[in-house]
Amino acid sequence: MLLIPLFLLIYLLAAPAASHSHRQVSTPIVAISKPEATFIGSTSRNVDSFHGIPYALAPTGPLRLRPPRTITAPLGIVQLNSTFKSCPQLLHKTATHNLPFSTLVKEATSAPYFHNISYTGEDCLNMNIMRPSGTVAGANLPVLVWVFGGGFEIGSTISYDPTTLITASVSLKMPVIFVAMNYRLGGFGFLPGSEVLKDGAANLGILDQRLALEWVADHIGDFGGDPSKVTIWGQSAGSISVFTQMAMYDGNITYKGSPLFRAAIMSSGSIAPTSPIDGVKGQAVYDSIVKEAGCNETNDTLACLRDLDYPTFLRATNSVPRWFSYNSVALSYLPRPDGTVLTDSPETLVKSGKYALVPFIIGDQEDEGTIFSLFQSNITIETEIVDYLKSIFFLDAPRDLLESLVATYPNITTDGSPFRTGTRNNLYPQYKRIAAVLGDFTFTLARRVFLTLASQVRPEVPSWSYLSSYNYGTPILGTFHGSDILQIFYGNWPDYVSRAIPTYILSFVYDLDPNSRDTGYMAWPQWRFNNSLMNFLRNNASIINDDFRKGSFEVLSENTGYFHI
Repeated sequence: MLLIPLFLLIYLLAAPAASHSHRQVSTPIVAISKPEATFIGSTSRNVDSFHGIPYALAPTGPLRLRPPRTITAPLGIVQLNSTFKSCPQLLHKTATHNLPFSTLVKEATSAPYFHNISYTGEDCLNMNIMRPSGTVAGANLPVLVWVFGGGFEIGSTISYDPTTLITASVSLKMPVIFVAMNYRLGGFGFLPGSEVLKDGAANLGILDQRLALEWVADHIGDFGGDPSKVTIWGQSAGSISVFTQMAMYDGNITYKGSPLFRAAIMSSGSIAPTSPIDGVKGQAVYDSIVKEAGCNETNDTLACLRDLDYPTFLRATNSVPRWFSYNSVALSYLPRPDGTVLTDSPETLVKSGKYALVPFIIGDQEDEGTIFSLFQSNITIETEIVDYLKSIFFLDAPRDLLESLVATYPNITTDGSPFRTGTRNNLYPQYKRIAAVLGDFTFTLARRVFLTLASQVRPEVPSWSYLSSYNYGTPILGTFHGSDILQIFYGNWPDYVSRAIPTYILSFVYDLDPNSRDTGYMAWPQWRFNNSLMNFLRNNASIINDDFRKGSFEVLSENTGYFHI
């Protein structure tokens, strides 16, 4: 353990501490070894915070576009604060020529997780650890590791404040330690292409996450956590990342003889069927960036990208279509099979049982596709939806297959999203149909495909699933993708959902069963028993059958090989 200089220790313990309700609070200090470091955090609202802990060497200079490397040199005394860097972001531009749509987009992007990410740079591989105030080494509290979303293009730990969740865990007598890591995004972390594959530089953002989990395994005990009781939880791209952590290296999550985590929670995302990193779509992204960067005339284009100054490389990676655009969830950057980190497309790995067999919770918002369908107003008839899917999403899918898929959403009244709103909320002629299609194959029905395969291959592994409908009635968007994050991290309306969901989650984190504690909430059945979902509403919940849109599900589940993005 690193010794703190005596004069510094005396100063820290003697200095006036921040007070809450006139109660003196000690400055939280944690020392670790290998590498030797002493982290000085802060306390507010009965929560200790350690913001910006470095868990890997800065991936800059010769380490750009290379796998993350462990820190071995001593760090000394580190005064932590909120000025740590977030990873480079893909900037999103809102069209101004179409005022109705630009106004709605502005409203949809007003959520806090689209903001406050201004201090960015390549030296960004850091994490936050937050715990109930006064927790000490040896407390052995369960650990909840959060993976943020943002289409693998934007996002940061700075956008999520778990204080409410941590204080709720204390009041419910299930205190937890919360960890969140920054990981490389966009072309810095998910650059595709054959050149990347040959260089061993594939899926770097996923490797960042894995190294952060290894750091937690090595050091969370010093913060009062139990490394044998880690649950990983993510939303959107973070949820896809959680499944990828389960599936990478064919499901091997062992580190130093023990599993890195024992349970998983996936909120809006699971299997994302993808073409190989050196496939047509991936190579097109790489070639476009190389050209934009001015590296296309060089003999070693990847070396050229590594040598670029930061602004030039950032501008080049920003030159491809983003998720908040016409291309929507046909992502330029995401985990792709590389033969090593991710040996095959996720749905194939599930069919083969090549994923970590840990209990999991997985669920969706009812209207996952609405915010991804704001930009396609030029599509006015059914055949144009097929054209759109064929040209942007599924290059290898037969046209008649895509026609069959679109035909399973015959009208907006019963098959359009926001669902259950009749003819209302149809922003443009095909908006509700496109929103239903995009939401289903990316999130809602992809979840059911995963659950169906998992229950067939590994029926002994417990799983629970949900559908959230508590924002029903929100004009145009419904219970939209990401609205659960608003509920959990940004204020928590004082309703049934704000009380029930944390209770279920914390019970799962503690006992691997959301029903383990006598809380007075209804029993949540495992999905494999009658394919049942917990349907969360604003003021109550109910159990429903996971059998809606059967025709669409059959087309997707029977043809997964054609629905690779």
